[in-house]
Parts: sequence; structure tokens; C-alpha cells
Amino acid sequence: MGGWFRIAAAAAVIHIAAAAVHIMCGSALAQPIFPSRPVHIFVPYPAGGGVDVLTRALGDVVARQWGQSVVVENRPGAGGVIASQAVATAPPDGYTLIMVASGHATNPFLYSKIPYDTFKDFTPVSLLASSPNILLVRADSPFKTLAEMISAAKAKPGSLSFAHAGNGTSTHLAGELLKNLARVDLTAVPYKGGAPAINDLLGGQVPMSFNNGPESVGQLQAGTLRALAVTTASRAPLLPDVPSMSETVPGYDTGVWWGLLGPAGMPSDVLARLSQDFVAALNTDAVKERLTKLGAQPIGSTPQQL
Repeated sequence: MGGWFRIAAAAAVIHIAAAAVHIMCGSALAQPIFPSRPVHIFVPYPAGGGVDVLTRALGDVVARQWGQSVVVENRPGAGGVIASQAVATAPPDGYTLIMVASGHATNPFLYSKIPYDTFKDFTPVSLLASSPNILLVRADSPFKTLAEMISAAKAKPGSLSFAHAGNGTSTHLAGELLKNLARVDLTAVPYKGGAPAINDLLGGQVPMSFNNGPESVGQLQAGTLRALAVTTASRAPLLPDVPSMSETVPGYDTGVWWGLLGPAGMPSDVLARLSQDFVAALNTDAVKERLTKLGAQPIGSTPQQL
């Protein structure tokens, strides 16, 4: 009898184990391949700005690869804090992402309180591209050079203002760095993004504006705006005839970078898929050509590097 009981018990164990394997395999087969529905990417600035241009260019490529829509949602305001909060509180399933500019990393040092932890509440996906910022004036501006503008600002302190994409953004800090190093008194005028700042510059509401490359190139090529300087230490390949800021203001060097983030706690397989696919999209000839024409430098890093 004991032998039969042992055989029956062993058979029961094998049956239970086989059933468990069957359930696990069925569960695995039931898991949809990411992405199985549209992916939403928040842009914390209005349409037409550098972040928006980059996001839509990449979104078009990965959408074709996935066979799923990439929905770009513009949620401007508070230097990117509004859109960032929405992503920080979203489910960490990879279906809600945000394309941030370098101002995302400096917001904790500029705002007394923000509703999320910049370094703990997000999952880095990839550092995608960078660009110099550009000091722009209208084509009919009396200022032909950066030195002329600085001389005018020193002659009448506080008489000149500059537009920027919002408090704490790279374009705002570019202007503040110029004020500090050139020892000039300029009034900073915040907007909800680079595109609205350019619109008011074109309309004559402000005498100059700091903007990044992708949102500026079209107006420069059309001849409606003139670039006084680029903010990086050396001249930009796209604008070789435009001086760098450091040629007039020694020690000046700044720019902007763009990175893709998701909520904290995203699954490792989803993160790997997102990083791989967006870097691959960045390296397509169409995207590289578009970014180069807009004055942006493709990067495409790992999550760890971002």
C-alpha cells in the first residue's frame, strides 16, 4: 500500500506542476507586446518650440515602427513643472512619457517647492540631442553685434529686455549668465515657450530673445530675424558666420539638452524597448538630417547615461 501511496503522491505533484507551468505559459502568452495602444508624450512647452519639434520628429518614426500612434500633448506652464507633475503621477507602464529640456534638472534649484522629486520620481530613457541657444533680434534692429547691444545696455541700465521660454529654462539662464558676465542690467520677460517669445520678438514687443536652434532656424533663413551670437563656447556648424558669445564675453558657455523620461518604476523590459527604439529613430537618416538642419546635435544615450 505504501508504494501505491508514494506513486499516487508523485503523480499528483507532477500534475500540479504541469498545471502551474500551463498557467504561467498561458499568462505569458496573454501579455500584450509593448506597445499595444497609443503612447502619449507630454511636451512642457507650446507647439513649434525646440522640444516640440524634436518630439514630433521622433514620434513619427517610432509610431511607424510600432504600428501604434504616438500622441504628442503640449502642456506648457511653470517652466515645465505642470507637465512633469502629470507624468510623475502617471502609471509606470511606458504609455505616458515626457520630453524635457535641461531646465527640468535645474528647477529644484530655482523653485522653492515643486510637487515631485526630480531625481526619484522619473525613469530616464535617453538623452537625445543638444543645441546651442541663440540671441536673436529683428532684422531691422539697430544692433548688428553683441558688443553694440552691450554698449547700449550699459549706457541706459534697465532699458533693454529679453524674451525667454519661461523661468528656469535654459534660455532664461542664458540671459542671466550674460547679465552676470557682461555686467549689464537687462529685464527678463518670461513666456510659456520659445515659439511665443519669437512671435513677440517679430511683433516688436521685445527687442531681443534667447531661443534654441530648432525654433529659430526658420526665421533666420527667412531673414526676419538676425542672430547676434550663439551661446556655446565655439561657433555652431549650422551658423558658422555667427560669433559665439564667448568671443565678446570671455568665459560664456551654455546650451540646452533634451531627454526622454517616464514615471519612476517602469518595468525593465519596457524601458529597454523605449530606449532602443527612440535611439534607433534618432539615428535614422531622416531624423538626423532634420535635426542637423535645425541646429541640433543628435546624441542618443543609454538610460544610465541620462
